[in-house]
Amino acid sequence: MTKRIYRSIVLVALTVLLASILLIMGAVHSYFTGVQFDQLRVETALAAHAVENEGLGYFDRLDDTMDCRITWIDTDGTVLYDNRSDSGTMENHLERQEVIDALETGYGESSRFSATLLEQYIYAAERLPDGTVLRLSVSRRSVLDLVLGMLEPILLVAAAALLLSLSLAKRLSRNIVQPLNTLNLQEPLSNRGYAEIQPLLSRLDSQQEQLRIQARELRQKQKEFNTVTYALNEGLVLLSSSGTILSLNPAAARLLEVTPNCVGADFAVANRNAGIAALAEQALNGQKGEQVLQLTSGQFLAVASPVRSGGVISGVVLLLFDVTQQRESESLRREFTANVSHELKTPLHAISGYAELLKSGIVQPYDVPRFSEKIYAEAQRMIRLVEDTLRLSRLDEGAEEMRWEEADLYVLAQQTCQKLSGPAELAGVALRLQGVHATIRGVPQLLSGILFNLIDNAVKYNHRGGNVDITIDNTPDAVRLTVADTGIGIPPEHRERIFERFYRVDKSHSKEVGGTGLGLSIVKHAAELHKAKISLDSTEGKGTVVTVRFPK
Repeated sequence: MTKRIYRSIVLVALTVLLASILLIMGAVHSYFTGVQFDQLRVETALAAHAVENEGLGYFDRLDDTMDCRITWIDTDGTVLYDNRSDSGTMENHLERQEVIDALETGYGESSRFSATLLEQYIYAAERLPDGTVLRLSVSRRSVLDLVLGMLEPILLVAAAALLLSLSLAKRLSRNIVQPLNTLNLQEPLSNRGYAEIQPLLSRLDSQQEQLRIQARELRQKQKEFNTVTYALNEGLVLLSSSGTILSLNPAAARLLEVTPNCVGADFAVANRNAGIAALAEQALNGQKGEQVLQLTSGQFLAVASPVRSGGVISGVVLLLFDVTQQRESESLRREFTANVSHELKTPLHAISGYAELLKSGIVQPYDVPRFSEKIYAEAQRMIRLVEDTLRLSRLDEGAEEMRWEEADLYVLAQQTCQKLSGPAELAGVALRLQGVHATIRGVPQLLSGILFNLIDNAVKYNHRGGNVDITIDNTPDAVRLTVADTGIGIPPEHRERIFERFYRVDKSHSKEVGGTGLGLSIVKHAAELHKAKISLDSTEGKGTVVTVRFPK
């Protein structure tokens, strides 16, 4: 813009200079022409007076070097005398304008191109008393002659004007543009410059206010989006139509083992999982795809969906859902169903076999009580198994129908010891309760189940003459239940799985003592429902210590 202003100012200055020179030269030419006419008029009057007095003798005394051309014309237009040309060869001058005017009014003048002398001339003619006309003429200087004559001063003036215009144009263009270059675009209305740009500044201010509002809205939406996506445990990746990464949350970066600053990179290059890359490519081709993939942190369901805008695929949304627990739950459910079927099938076969023997009548009378006792024992085992299964099922559902209330864990432990005192005495195991009264909020039925299963296992898997110590501690931040026995202990390779359903360390011994394999699983689920933590310490052949810590 500065250059355009600069060029415009220089061009205007040169145009004005040229126009001024032309006007001045025109005025000078007009002035000189007037002076020439005045001089010629005086000279014509003097020459006419001399001819009138001296006749042709006046012409003999004329200097051949004089500037004027003198022509004497008869009344019929015949040239009687001419100091520049042969009068005998000259054409009739009666039709010349200055001659016509002189004959009519006594004086005439004109200006024209002379065909005889091939120059521009001015003419002045005066009628003599005898009717003849004396005419004087001089060469008229043209504008070009004037310019050539004044060329040096004109060039000096033009050069000075050019230099001055260049300097002034540079300074003026800089002064014009400087307020525009220093505009405060952040606050357009604060500028105090040209009044002509105030509408533009007002419009800029309005647009900037709209942009600020839109920017705030975008930042808020971006913040909300980041807050939601960053808090997600599921991986989220947004891809452009060309396959570049537009956004990904920390969970996706962790699962795909890429750096969070890979935004803008090609997904096929940044991601090293072939299965996910294939799903993304499929979505870019317009087909939704999903597949369960094994990643480093577990099994994940990868779903890639194309995003369409105006019928054209503008991007891809890739989601990664953790289905590890779901798959494990399904596996445990299948295993649980198989275990329940197996556990129920064994006593059912025993009951069916004993009943079939009794039905056939081949059993001796003295064996009937023994067979009946077997049938009863297997039936009780089935009942316990069904009850434990139902109890565990209710715990899986959250035990919402159960009532929560304040319960004294020490009192519940006393009641449980009383229930198990008979089996403990038969097993030759001593139950010892110690500690303090401690109240916690929970489901008394489930708390009693925790105590019963832990103490019952401590009795069943103990040595005759052994001990089971139950301790209730009340600490500032928790109530702690400890059940320690002097039993057979648990081998290290089994300690991680003893809380699984139907898992038994010694299956033959478990069947002898009548266990269902669900007791510790019930303890685990009931403890989780009370936000309690279970820890286990066991030494094979020396005993086991189970600690349940209930937070206050």
